[in-house]
Amino acid sequence: MLVLDGVSVVRGDTTVLDDVSATLAPGRCTAVAGPSGAGKSTLLRLLDRLLEPTSGQVLFHGSPLPSYDVLELRRRVGLVQQAPVLLGDTVLADLRVGRRALTPDEASELLVRAGLEGMPLDRGTASLSGGEAQRLCLARALAVGPEVLLLDEPTSALDAVAALAVERVVLSLIADGLTAVLVSHDLRQARRLADDVVVLRAGRVVETGPASASEYLASAS
Repeated sequence: MLVLDGVSVVRGDTTVLDDVSATLAPGRCTAVAGPSGAGKSTLLRLLDRLLEPTSGQVLFHGSPLPSYDVLELRRRVGLVQQAPVLLGDTVLADLRVGRRALTPDEASELLVRAGLEGMPLDRGTASLSGGEAQRLCLARALAVGPEVLLLDEPTSALDAVAALAVERVVLSLIADGLTAVLVSHDLRQARRLADDVVVLRAGRVVETGPASASEYLASAS
């Protein structure tokens, strides 16, 4: 579904990604792992054109990303950031940010998918806990029907209980066939969630393959 073909990103005198090639399979969760500063978040931001490669290309369904309208691309490739960012003053208003015609029934269905069953649509977003806010961000990303969900350290700002709740939601979405790309510094989390792994070190790919066979992820044991 997504292919990085010889992608490099250079900032000034620093090569952040160096000739990265990888294929991200549909209907699976791919973890992008590696030590701090390896280029994980940079890779993720290339996938919905928040960043552009210095050289090489990123393909979506076989076509270069610049061939897509950027707004269309970001509807099809959604991003959930590290810290939840709420954009509406009520739950329903937040869900409608990307899809204004969303009905209350559709909004309630999204909340169920995000593990927020029974949450009132008129509840103020300022009253949400960190875990609830992150799950609402997941629901908002799902409102536009993305094919791919990019998850950038989605639980690092949460306590352990809230993080596990978000993980359960992500696992259920993957089980439903959604394609996910996960950046996480937590190797145990990557092992729990991912089917495949791409390991970066100093901007280069050093390992790819099934997460269950990853030597890098196994180091978390």
